[in-house]
Amino acid sequence: MIKNDRILIVDDVVDNIRIAMNILKEDNYDFSFANSGTEALELLRDEPEQFQLILLDIMMPGIDGFETCQKIKANSHTKDIPIIFLTAKTDVDSISKGFINGAVDYITKPFYANELLARVKTHIELYQAKELLKYHNILLKTKAKYEKLRLLTELEDNQKEMIYILTELMESTSDETGKHIKRVSEIAALLAKYHKSMTDDDIEILYHAAPMHDIGKLTVPAEILNKPGRYSEEDFEIMKKHAGNGFELLRYSDRKLIKAAAIIAHEHHEKWNGKGYPRGLKGEDIHIYGRIIALADVFDALTHSRRYKQAWLMDDVVQYIKERRGAQFDPDLVDIFIEHLDEFITIVNP
Repeated sequence: MIKNDRILIVDDVVDNIRIAMNILKEDNYDFSFANSGTEALELLRDEPEQFQLILLDIMMPGIDGFETCQKIKANSHTKDIPIIFLTAKTDVDSISKGFINGAVDYITKPFYANELLARVKTHIELYQAKELLKYHNILLKTKAKYEKLRLLTELEDNQKEMIYILTELMESTSDETGKHIKRVSEIAALLAKYHKSMTDDDIEILYHAAPMHDIGKLTVPAEILNKPGRYSEEDFEIMKKHAGNGFELLRYSDRKLIKAAAIIAHEHHEKWNGKGYPRGLKGEDIHIYGRIIALADVFDALTHSRRYKQAWLMDDVVQYIKERRGAQFDPDLVDIFIEHLDEFITIVNP
């Protein structure tokens, strides 16, 4: 059912209201009326959304039309309803004051039917057009918001897929397994969860970017990467280049997961005391992502066998990490690790 437009007529003279209603019935409007500014404000307070136009007399006892208009325009629920002043006055000051207070038009009394019908129709159509435009703007903003979220989600999914492909490639060239990569991600996310400076977004980023920590090993010759036993000093110098090389592979991306992966690849071998590589960063100069992966990677590596070593006993691994608190590892992260040790052990020994 189509709802008729409703007009609020405010005048302390009942005959003026009756005349206006009789004329405007020709265009099939619905009406409410008030005999004072106070009564009009009460009607608007109760059901502001039902009115498309207000015809407001200026000269009324108590609250006059000007003050009533000011109060209507000061209310966020009624400020957009167009107001046409009804006045017997035609002096410039009264008309100007009406526009200053927010009226859109004025009509002089006694009414001329054609003038009243035309002006009311014009301002109701303008009001409807503004409301329709406002509605479409809301729709467009909502669409833009969700479209942006969809595109960001698709971009993140693409990044995750690329990370998965690259880590699969990395696994095929070394003795590291997908399980190692998954465990490092879970350990890193758990450390971030308990770190006071980390947000839920940081936890998510770390979980998905952590698998790229050793991406630079793709640039290390296979005979060194897969060499059994301990590295020679020369071999180790070549191996150390994987941190910087991994950073170079990823550094130009503007995507948040890849940017995080670039930081992690570059800094996960830095040490809290400044004796790590490749840049010898110290303390909080090392990005928190790098500090987290440094601990996560060592913990998992020590608890599992590699081509060049056997897995360590858990007590020995924990003691190793404790002894390097404030030297190799961020002391706050070691404290988190010890406080929640059972949860970390569950990850490496499910």
